[in-house]
Amino acid sequence: MTLSLYNTLTRRQEPFEPQQAGQVRMYCCGVTVYDFCHLGHARAYIVWDTVRRYLMWRGYEVRYIQNFTDVDDKILNRARETGSTMEAVAEQFIATYFEDMDRLNILRADEYPRATHAMDGIKRLIHELEKQGFAYPADGDVYYQVRAFSQYGKLSGRKLEEMQAGASGRVDTEDADAPKKKDPFDFALWKAAKPGEPSWESPWGKGRPGWHIECSAMVRDCLGESIDIHCGGEDLVFPHHENEIAQSEAVTGKPLAKYWMHNAFVTVNGQKMSKSLGNFTTIRDLLDRENAPEPMAIRLFVLQASYRKPIDFASDAIASAQNAWDTLKQGLLFGYKFGEQLAWDESTLERSSYTERFQAAMDDDFNTSGALAVIFELAKELQTEGNIIVHEGKPKTDVKVLQQKWQTLVDIASVLGLEADPEEEATSEGLSDTEIEALIEQRTQARKAKNFAESDRIRDELKAQGITLIDKPDGTHWVR
Repeated sequence: MTLSLYNTLTRRQEPFEPQQAGQVRMYCCGVTVYDFCHLGHARAYIVWDTVRRYLMWRGYEVRYIQNFTDVDDKILNRARETGSTMEAVAEQFIATYFEDMDRLNILRADEYPRATHAMDGIKRLIHELEKQGFAYPADGDVYYQVRAFSQYGKLSGRKLEEMQAGASGRVDTEDADAPKKKDPFDFALWKAAKPGEPSWESPWGKGRPGWHIECSAMVRDCLGESIDIHCGGEDLVFPHHENEIAQSEAVTGKPLAKYWMHNAFVTVNGQKMSKSLGNFTTIRDLLDRENAPEPMAIRLFVLQASYRKPIDFASDAIASAQNAWDTLKQGLLFGYKFGEQLAWDESTLERSSYTERFQAAMDDDFNTSGALAVIFELAKELQTEGNIIVHEGKPKTDVKVLQQKWQTLVDIASVLGLEADPEEEATSEGLSDTEIEALIEQRTQARKAKNFAESDRIRDELKAQGITLIDKPDGTHWVR
């Protein structure tokens, strides 16, 4: 089977062939660290975490880089509002980013370059662009000369003539830098220092970099001149990724990335979830509220749809995802609950029809909804067998077959980052198995003494905590 993915650059789905066999270099545009992450960020980083995990599962050696934009007007504005500094604000929200992503079981990147740590690479790239005639200085600023790059617009499909017609003079009237530019389409690579703002020495005077040049420099510094996958939200296609291509390829003459991948938005009532619209829910607000969904339910919510299609945030959709996670979790915990009872031994995971179907789905542009169908089929089969074991003392299916099904489920679910911790589950469920058994013994003694009121009280106490008792001739069985 061949993995294929949708490439924004070519506007079609095509076979995945990394530039170096067996190795993948992947860059993901990270957050501007001035506020807490919202559900839109959660979607993006769950998607790219899943792509990375699948590539690793397929046997690729993946080097995954994700940057932090830690110098930006939004960060400076937050620092002024709070009486803080740009550095302090950036550090605060980098820390909260990691807290949020860890809860969502998102693997740490191999490296997290920061714009403020990449100044040498940024200045070198600007100097090379200037030397080759793609950039020009103007009163302490440096601008990229868009018309000098003949392929500008190839990622977004936009043509300068169309953008010019659509601008209708707005570029000149709204752009404060317009008088310095040779052309309204030109964009800043370096911005002259302003009073009271952080700045760095450069050949063009003190200043700080533009947003687009930062990623071009960090890709080059961390992964080289040409990479396999460059990914991010669909709002980055233009102008950010378009400008990255123009900057990098003008200097190197090589494709910045062979494949460009973009995830669609999370919407609220059909509108993009964003800070600017004020309709966003932060990850921590969602996970810390009363009756909050579990983090794995949020992963499920995101992965139930194609990464290229919008998903609408609604309370009933999150509740449905939580119910789905409850089912999957029982399947994932099956081996921890019944493995010892079934006398499982150390066995090697064997490839099965479930694995083949899972791979076929994921090979089709990371079709996570199709992959989840296979996962839930397995989980429900195991859940049914678990109920049979509780009621009848033994399963209907061969023990070895059950072990392989459970191992397969755990393996392929982990590719989507869906994992259940048996220790955490025992804690969250309240009563431990030992405590449940002790209460059942108390109830048994009460029944022998014909103290049926006490027997009923214990049964009701257990029921209130989600424990169902089944009285059988060989004793009392229970199930959560």
